[in-house]
Amino acid sequence: MKFVVMMAEENAAERWEALTEAERDEAMAAMGAFHEAVEQRGSVVAGEALDDASTARTVHPGSGADRKVTDGPYAETVEQVGGLWIVDLPDLDTAVELVRMLPAAYTVEIRPVVDIGE
Repeated sequence: MKFVVMMAEENAAERWEALTEAERDEAMAAMGAFHEAVEQRGSVVAGEALDDASTARTVHPGSGADRKVTDGPYAETVEQVGGLWIVDLPDLDTAVELVRMLPAAYTVEIRPVVDIGE
């Protein structure tokens, strides 16, 4: 079963820059351990860090050239998604168990992927 694991944090870029090298190494080690644990229990389909939310563009509903494009993320919230994995694991309980390995400073959302067929 596939899941998207999204990591969110308030002011992610600023907070990352404020960390010491040791704190960054610790966070990266936790993410690496999560990645390895997923591979042992299933597979990692994809995983990427995202640029700061200020670099986003949102294309709003509409038709063709009439669709409005705005700067920034689609929602104005304090926390923004900073990275994600797509993982293939046996079930949601396994996903929750493994996500507990990620750095505690992040809010993490796990959402099942809907199989819409080919």
